Amino acid sequence: MKTKKNNERISAALFMLPSFIGMIIFSLLPILISIFISLTDWNGLEKLSPATISKDFIGLRNYTDILSGTEFWNVLAHTLYFIVLYIPLVFIASLIIAEILFQARKGVGVLRVIYYIPVLTSWVAASLIWKWVLSPQYGAVNQILAAVGINGPNWLTDEIWAMPAIVLASVWKDMGFYGLFLLSGLNGIDNTYYEAARVDGANKAKIFFSITMPLLSPSLFFCLIMSLINAFQLFPQVMIMTEGGPNGATQVMVERIYTYGFKYFKMGYASAYSWLLFVIIFALTLLQLKGQKVWVHYES
Repeated sequence: MKTKKNNERISAALFMLPSFIGMIIFSLLPILISIFISLTDWNGLEKLSPATISKDFIGLRNYTDILSGTEFWNVLAHTLYFIVLYIPLVFIASLIIAEILFQARKGVGVLRVIYYIPVLTSWVAASLIWKWVLSPQYGAVNQILAAVGINGPNWLTDEIWAMPAIVLASVWKDMGFYGLFLLSGLNGIDNTYYEAARVDGANKAKIFFSITMPLLSPSLFFCLIMSLINAFQLFPQVMIMTEGGPNGATQVMVERIYTYGFKYFKMGYASAYSWLLFVIIFALTLLQLKGQKVWVHYES
């Protein structure tokens, strides 16, 4: 029996070995290399070697320069501003979609496909569409506003409206994705809770806030973590719609990483930026994991 178990372990290890090697080469090794790069002023153009890293080694200077400057804090503020606008809106939109799709009505299958189309659309295509939709002269949004007597703003060239415009596009793109998870959560709620509540005379609002929301909280928690991580990694819509402008109003963390790494050729500086972003996301995720005890309810 012992020999058979050992043979099974060896066979399992052999089957897992290609994946394990791939994980080391394509995941673990680049992570370790990026740590060393963040301690250098390597420009990304020279051949990366131990000699290059040793020659360009500057210690923690990249981190101190980033944290002591005003740019990092401004960029972090822009990112947090996006998150404050984006997360409540995408959650409300996702909940509405989930509730609509949850209803067993005629044609709901078609609606499920329609609502998920933006998720399948590439961000490049979606951003170009929204650049046109938000055009101050020819865009559909300003034309609709003009029809009701409202003079629409210059969305993407106005420092005040540029970030809300990106939020609008992001909510449109992502609400189907999170709506799908919330729909799954709604389908997992036992119908007997609703039947008991109706027998007790509870109205729809009471049922929603006392039954649906608590029992949906595990799905909401998952969506919150995912949406927060994705929000901190905001990048393609910014680069295509505003390129960080106007006047730096939409500069965010990943946009700065890309700019320093591939435009200014300051790979060490960009790597330090990326590790600071990792620390922020990791810390917030830990806080959420601890905070779930307060508001997330799992069925026993």
